[in-house]
Amino acid sequence: MNANATEQPPVIVIGAGPAGLAAAAHLVDRGIEPLVLEAGATAGAAVREWAHVRLFSTWSEVTDPAAEKLLAPTGWVKPDAKTYPTGGDWAGQYLQPLADALGERVRTGARVTGVSRAGRDRVVDAERETQPFTVHVQHADGREERLLARAVIDASGTWAAPGPAGGDGLPALGEKAAADRVSYRVPDLNDASTRARYAGKRTAVVGSGASAFTALALLADLAKSKDGAGTHATWILRRGISGSTFGGGTADQLPARGALGLAAKAAVDEGHADAVTGFRTDAIERDGERLVLVSEDGRRLDPVDEVIVLTGFRPDLSFLDELRLALDERLQAPVELAPLIDPNQHSCGSVYPHGVKELSHPEEGVYLVGMKSYGRAPTFLALTGYEQVRSVAAALAGDHEAAARVELVLPETGVCGGAGLFDQPVTPEAKDGEAADGGGCCGPAPELIQLGTTSPAPSCGS
Repeated sequence: MNANATEQPPVIVIGAGPAGLAAAAHLVDRGIEPLVLEAGATAGAAVREWAHVRLFSTWSEVTDPAAEKLLAPTGWVKPDAKTYPTGGDWAGQYLQPLADALGERVRTGARVTGVSRAGRDRVVDAERETQPFTVHVQHADGREERLLARAVIDASGTWAAPGPAGGDGLPALGEKAAADRVSYRVPDLNDASTRARYAGKRTAVVGSGASAFTALALLADLAKSKDGAGTHATWILRRGISGSTFGGGTADQLPARGALGLAAKAAVDEGHADAVTGFRTDAIERDGERLVLVSEDGRRLDPVDEVIVLTGFRPDLSFLDELRLALDERLQAPVELAPLIDPNQHSCGSVYPHGVKELSHPEEGVYLVGMKSYGRAPTFLALTGYEQVRSVAAALAGDHEAAARVELVLPETGVCGGAGLFDQPVTPEAKDGEAADGGGCCGPAPELIQLGTTSPAPSCGS
């Protein structure tokens, strides 16, 4: 569909994931025509890639009110609000029905390769704001298309750009060459071939967030199974072990997230995983059929069979290069939003709900929403994305009062320990497992430790 000169072009939404489809639902509710472009073959394509992983949010926290309103006439029945869906449940029972309800407004196999102003590159000022956006699309069959848009909402997420193993943000030396033994996803151990890949093997898990917790817990379960004898994990952390390493535990107001951290701790306590602290990977070297991880300080770990890298994600901004975006130099998030989510400063509690004000750019009419709006910052919640797109849709409809209004109350995370300050020593004021400056505590000399019931982890005071 190429909008002609007499038509009001649609608002183009990039990505048919949770935030993108919710944005379309809010636009429809406001009488604004959306067009959702999804690079994958189906709606929720990225979510389907982690279909085996259970969310730590209940159904009540992962569906959007405007989407439910759109779904109601179709006979859709909301799943039990108190239960926890897997990624597959979320995609199959909510995202796909929502895409079906939106009908031809959602196009799959349509990858956005560029966004600009019609007839204007990023340098040209003249009449810039009066021109529609031009969106270049490459279809799965190789066909190229140019579409016009009155506004662009980029909800493409960060799934396609996982962080590398290298401690400096770049791939470790040898990481690409070892691609056949390195994965950047939580393994689906219900899949026979994947299970065989890790069963009885030694696997390095690099990362310290929820995905790493999940991988450690899954590998521990495999180790305890009949076909998993000999399965063992080496957990690679760039910081030290502290009271916050395993998340909020029972204090987390998202109980499933707290339980996930406790499951990871159990994997270590029970001897199914060793934790290597203060280890920043510099190289991944071949040792026959196995791999050896080497740190920046020259330490070499025992050989492993597989490496799972779960160091977060980053946004792909390449196709937005002709737009004038105001992005934080560290997080690559909108500059007004970045101070609210910066892990160098904010490691505890929740980020207060935000909307169009924090998501706006010098290029009026373009918005990064959902996980992509957080850039490289972690711990994004679906509810946050739904509030974002509600506000953006209201602004596009000219309802500025609704756009500025906050309609969401987020749970406290119950988690302390930021990523950015983990190298700083503990100050005298810090005690009882917490760092006074909000960063992770206990920055010990790098060492291999095993946490168990007979050898507890050192506390910050030790």
